[in-house]
Amino acid sequence: MNRYSNIPIFKTPTGRRYYANVKYPDIPFSDNDIYVVAQEGDRFDLLAYKYYNDATLWWVIPSANPRFKPNSLYPTLGHQIRIPANVSDIISNFESLNQ
Repeated sequence: MNRYSNIPIFKTPTGRRYYANVKYPDIPFSDNDIYVVAQEGDRFDLLAYKYYNDATLWWVIPSANPRFKPNSLYPTLGHQIRIPANVSDIISNFESLNQ
């Protein structure tokens, strides 16, 4: 999934292109969420591939875990990570917010 495919692109007066601000949905807790503890070598894209079979959904995991930086691929070692189970709902909400 290319999360920027529907985000508008603007130009500055000097011709520099940039995306509009991206809005991320709130991700509610679910009884089906998976919890793991970050270990050496873990990255959000690798976890997304393992649990969602799609590494491009890496942004879902830090979005669901506010203690982690939203623009980092690396979780803090030893910290618990919530892997949201309802990824299709999250994607739908993301697309609705960014139309």
